[in-house]
Amino acid sequence: MADADEFKEWLRRDGWLRDPQAQLLPLRGGVSSEIYLVVDGAERFVVKRALPKLKVRDDWFADPRRNVSEWNYFQCVSQFLPDAVPQLRFANPSAGYFGMAYLGDDFANWKQLLLRGAGEIQSAQIAGRILGTIHRETANRPELRRRFDTLENFHQLRLAPYLLTTGERHPDLREFYEAEATRLAAVKECLVHGDFSPKNLLVCGARMVLLDAEVAWYGDAAFDVAFLLNHLFLKALYHAPRDPGIAEMIQMFWRTYRAERSSTSRDLEITVTRLLTLLLLARVDGKSPVEYLDSTRVAFIRNFVPSALAAQLPTVNALSELWFDLLKILPPLTAKT
Repeated sequence: MADADEFKEWLRRDGWLRDPQAQLLPLRGGVSSEIYLVVDGAERFVVKRALPKLKVRDDWFADPRRNVSEWNYFQCVSQFLPDAVPQLRFANPSAGYFGMAYLGDDFANWKQLLLRGAGEIQSAQIAGRILGTIHRETANRPELRRRFDTLENFHQLRLAPYLLTTGERHPDLREFYEAEATRLAAVKECLVHGDFSPKNLLVCGARMVLLDAEVAWYGDAAFDVAFLLNHLFLKALYHAPRDPGIAEMIQMFWRTYRAERSSTSRDLEITVTRLLTLLLLARVDGKSPVEYLDSTRVAFIRNFVPSALAAQLPTVNALSELWFDLLKILPPLTAKT
């Protein structure tokens, strides 16, 4: 609890704690931050502080000032989707932390629901609507482009650990990964969350709340879309050969997103399909490997991605159909290796 005690003193010195018996209770989160539920008398709220070194096996460092980008992202999105982001309370940018409202115990984590096979197609529809709205509302906004000129942060947290590291570990595919990293770095289209995944989406009935915007960047909308689809593909792999409705969720998310953005762009679909394929391998051989797949499923991805890249599949549907056809012949999940 040493970190929690030190963090609590920061909060007390900054005037955010009133009760001498206030507690900081660790919350389950990702690998990049400390997150605590603060119990301050009758009041409850959440505090989050970015870490300079992420909690993974490989050395992975990132600038803690990304905490400011996360605050800015929530501020921006709250202007047109106030129910889709946490309510902000206070911040100390120099100390790398901010506080936000505690949503309560009624919210469930979409990742955990999906792993239990309990996710609902409504959640995929809501996620598509939220992401499509964010991308539409923030497209071609010069002031946001300046405010979220955070390519260095995006490189530290996504391009290097996901794409470039995977390319280094698969020399036969390196040209694909390096080319995609170069392409992504050059796009300035709209506000991108950068970690739009089920673990960062809390669900309560018809409401979904988006968390963890540390990677926020004004860049390529295709990244958020492919990132979420990648997680749905991986959850389907986890459950294979049984499908608890994830194939339908993939179609619903993609269809709803495109409708919300009013986009039928052929280029967008080609880009999402290629990036999704690359990210599948990045989640087993990059710096942030998925934790719930056994060795058979890891080998499946390592075999699937080179063949899918060679096939140059043009649509998300084509990639999804191939993926789910092959999942039917997989054995049920065994213990993790």
